[in-house]
Amino acid sequence: MSPIILMLLFIATIAAMEGFAYVMHRWVMHGPGWFLHASHHRPRTGFFEANDLYFVIFAMPSILLLLGGVQWGWGNWATAVGAGVAAYGAIYLGFHDIIVHQRVRNRYVARSRYMKRIVQAHRLHHAVETKEGTVSFGFLVAPHPTALKRKLADRNRQGVRAARGRRGVDAKI
Repeated sequence: MSPIILMLLFIATIAAMEGFAYVMHRWVMHGPGWFLHASHHRPRTGFFEANDLYFVIFAMPSILLLLGGVQWGWGNWATAVGAGVAAYGAIYLGFHDIIVHQRVRNRYVARSRYMKRIVQAHRLHHAVETKEGTVSFGFLVAPHPTALKRKLADRNRQGVRAARGRRGVDAKI
């Protein structure tokens, strides 16, 4: 397979992962997988939370594809797809855990319209503590915060948590 095709496959995999992440977040994590994901919608008591197991679960296909492509003769396509899945995971880790939730302390301040939009959309997602009634399940692609606020208002703010102050996840909604 040509290097250009492999690069396009890598990029397409990253893009497809946003759709996969949306589906998993909306219908699995806020569905039968809530028993793990609920910890992510509550104040964290330590560095780790039960939701972190999803990181391990979602890393497995990438690891298998990379091994298959590099060691087991599956072909370069498997390496490109595995690398694309891993790249999306790294992007997600950087945006979600480091920038938005600041699990690693940093001084990053969103300045671009895009970054402000995804950060605010994720904070609006966390304004709801319950399994149902939340908004914005994607991460790299997010609806405008005004539309999300309207959806929350239409739901009469059921399950919306009380503001916790400046450093809280839902501050500045």
